[in-house]
Amino acid sequence: MNNTSDENKKWTQVIESGHSLFSLNLKEVWNYRDLVYMLVKRDFVTSFKQTILGPLWFFINPIFTTVMYVIVFGNIANLSTDGAPKLAFYLAGVTLWNYFSSCLNNTSNVFRGNASIFGKVYFPRLVMPLAIVSSNLMQFGVQFLLFICVTAYYYFFEGNIHPNIWILATPFLIVLMAAFAMGMGMIFSSMTTKYKDLSMLLSFGVSLYMYVTPVVYPVSSMPEKYRWIADINPLTGIFECFKYAFLGVGDFNLNMLLYSTIVIFIILLVGTIIFNKVEKSFMDTV
Repeated sequence: MNNTSDENKKWTQVIESGHSLFSLNLKEVWNYRDLVYMLVKRDFVTSFKQTILGPLWFFINPIFTTVMYVIVFGNIANLSTDGAPKLAFYLAGVTLWNYFSSCLNNTSNVFRGNASIFGKVYFPRLVMPLAIVSSNLMQFGVQFLLFICVTAYYYFFEGNIHPNIWILATPFLIVLMAAFAMGMGMIFSSMTTKYKDLSMLLSFGVSLYMYVTPVVYPVSSMPEKYRWIADINPLTGIFECFKYAFLGVGDFNLNMLLYSTIVIFIILLVGTIIFNKVEKSFMDTV
């Protein structure tokens, strides 16, 4: 009787290392959705633990950064904003860039930053990048609300911005940014398990990357001989579409967004392959 009952038993969870490099194991990740929620909650609490202003920093950071950009790039450097109000123009760039850079920097440290957890308990490693992207959505949501308030003021009281139907593409733009940051972050996270100095290179590279992305200037103001830099940048289509949607300015066309979507999908695919390969043996090199 005991042998028969043992034969009828089935494992509810099977952990194996022989999965495909292309496998995302999304069903398994979904089963661990409570863990994603817990990690998001942990990130939020630890970010503002023992701080005086707490979540208000979500507002303070973009406000001060935007004001600095208005002074430096708008007034001193006198960079064009394509006729859009300077405050709204720079805040649009800051809101998007803060989300992208935070996701990229945090995702790039997944393996090294969580080695102690990975070495003790099993869960789908993809949970960590997803939790990072999700937790940064809270910060983005607050800053996006601030941006909406600023644009609403200019729309109703100044009348010098022209929102349009492309506003409906905002969720898609956020998904694209998250996918790009996640893909690049997984690539760098996998590489830094063996080459630790890449983490310092990434911090420097992200700072430089901001200046080849239309954060503080429109693409239309770039000299023609350097225009190719903007054309090959996957973020260009996202930033230009966002500014065009809410402010009615920018050199946006559908081909730019289509190019961004294709390139980001490829980068996410490559990042997933490398991530799946490294997660099997990274504990030997971290």
